[in-house]
Amino acid sequence: MLDVHFGAGNIGRGFIGETLADNGFKITFVDVNDTLIDELNKRNGYTIELAAEGQEHIEVHDVKGINNGKDPKAVAEEIAQADMVTTAIGPKILKFIAPLIADGLKLRQANNNTTPIDIIACENMIGGSQSLKKSVYESLNADEQAWADQNAGFPNAAVDRIVPLQKHDDPLFVSVEPFKEWVIDKSQMKNPKIQLKGVDYADDLEPYIERKLFSVNTGHATVAYTGNMKGYKTIGEAVKDNSVVDQAKHVLGETGDLLIQKWGFDPEVHHAYQKKILSRFENPYISDDIERVGRTPIRKLGFNERFIRPIRELKDRGRDYSALVDTVGEMFFFNYPNDSESVKLQQLLKDEPIEQVIRETTDLKDEDLINEIKAAYEKHLAAVK
Repeated sequence: MLDVHFGAGNIGRGFIGETLADNGFKITFVDVNDTLIDELNKRNGYTIELAAEGQEHIEVHDVKGINNGKDPKAVAEEIAQADMVTTAIGPKILKFIAPLIADGLKLRQANNNTTPIDIIACENMIGGSQSLKKSVYESLNADEQAWADQNAGFPNAAVDRIVPLQKHDDPLFVSVEPFKEWVIDKSQMKNPKIQLKGVDYADDLEPYIERKLFSVNTGHATVAYTGNMKGYKTIGEAVKDNSVVDQAKHVLGETGDLLIQKWGFDPEVHHAYQKKILSRFENPYISDDIERVGRTPIRKLGFNERFIRPIRELKDRGRDYSALVDTVGEMFFFNYPNDSESVKLQQLLKDEPIEQVIRETTDLKDEDLINEIKAAYEKHLAAVK
């Protein structure tokens, strides 16, 4: 079987690629990075290291690469014969690869290839595949959309594996944590005959997406933003500070309260899940920069993102969300010149009152919440002066 995977970066190779290879797939990686594509075509394989005691190595074979910037036609031709399409490129990039996927579907239709295909966005976002579908359909006419409705599925997915920023002499070598979780919404699949080992299939994916987003992503970001306030540069340094870990525990306590109430998760099982998350952050074999984990703060401040959404829903339920608000107050101090959103956020803070910046970045209309976040920001501002 063949998978066309958009994104030859560390997550693509170290998580999605490993899982697909373990299921006997050949993988065509699509990326604009010449170095990665050239090496994949030269060697047709790469090495993954598990960031744990023993540092086990896993070899991935039967891979190749296409530079979609240079040869978009080859991408469409590959999709035309693929059994599955996956992505790990970041939520913001999905709309840019959508026309390539559309071209691949058009070619499948022209070739009368009615073998059902699932296109799965493996991104840190709610509804990633359905969002990608919307962008793909913008490049299809009515007849092509009708054909895609019958033959192409866009099942949402939840993915979880820490793959830190890293540099190696070998550009394809990648280090990943042993833990991994990939859940696919089977109700949205067009080809349920493909069942990957190491992947879970759920009738309703939303509880799993929210559990991951509001636990792993919210918790990891909390460590980054709280650690940043204390001058740390890596997650490893930050988690050695009890006050940083305590902040993460308080935040996870609040999001856990929401998840248990909303989705009926077993409290004992969920608390064990949270404990596991904290142990993952403390893994001494993973060195992750606070700059990487905290990057794109404006996106992370979004109305339906990892902080504001649980805050809104906890408030609606009359539950505590004070630690989440406190962490949001810290996010406005994330200042890294290499991150364009960080630069933009700092400029907004110079040009506008904090309450206006909060409105613009969070899309909140609730003046009470805006004032609570403002108070948290001002508290941290007083502490750093």
